[in-house]
Amino acid sequence: MPALDDALYEALIATTIAAGRVVMQVYDGAFAVEHKGDASPVTEADKQAEIVILADLARLTPEIPVVAEESCAEGRIPTVGRSFFLVDPVDGTREFISRNGDFTVNIGLVENGVPVLGLVYAPARGDLYAGRIGLGAEHLSIVDFEVSARRSIQVADPAQSPPRILASRSHRTPETDDFIARFPGASLVAAGSSLKFCLMAAGEADLYPRMGPTMQWDTAAGDAVLRAAGGAVETVGGAALAYGPGPGEGVRAYANPWFVARGARVGSGP
Repeated sequence: MPALDDALYEALIATTIAAGRVVMQVYDGAFAVEHKGDASPVTEADKQAEIVILADLARLTPEIPVVAEESCAEGRIPTVGRSFFLVDPVDGTREFISRNGDFTVNIGLVENGVPVLGLVYAPARGDLYAGRIGLGAEHLSIVDFEVSARRSIQVADPAQSPPRILASRSHRTPETDDFIARFPGASLVAAGSSLKFCLMAAGEADLYPRMGPTMQWDTAAGDAVLRAAGGAVETVGGAALAYGPGPGEGVRAYANPWFVARGARVGSGP
């Protein structure tokens, strides 16, 4: 399986770091903010990082189609089969614009509807999280866009009681607040982008409810890291979150249902 190949894994780590370098070149200067057809923001960082990632994936795995956010926004949506990549060149563009550091470069590989490999790089923080189903997850410290250290990570076991619940900085909803209210005494941790999955993968949080819109490229990489670390991502009905085109036209075929990500099984509540 390509997702489990060590050489490909290390090459994708290098690609993710290269994309993060491009993102930081924009972040450290003045940049304009545009808006796409769905009113979501986009900057030159999104566009340039996606160019870097797509070029590398075309070289490394030309046989695997890539569903990438900015390409899809421009109507370039490939036909996918059993294997495909999901790419979000800057997840957390609102965090990028506000310069709070909670944005990531995301590359996820899906096999038969399951995210089996994920790379989540927060270049402003120097943190890269990576995972492969069956082979575990790790945290890499990045200094000057080079790997300086790496360590294995896993979810907290057992989960803390009351749980530590992650809440989105930019996308909190009343339904999310209703979910949180089911856990009296829970501590809340605010975080942006796919870092929420990674904090659970590292044992630093227990639950992440998302009762609001997300796309598959937002979640696949972080989902893979979390699953590789021993966690799970489930729909509100309890099924594993699945990947691949579903109902809807165009980009809407890659919309996620509401979900709850779990770093470890919480002993009470939903």
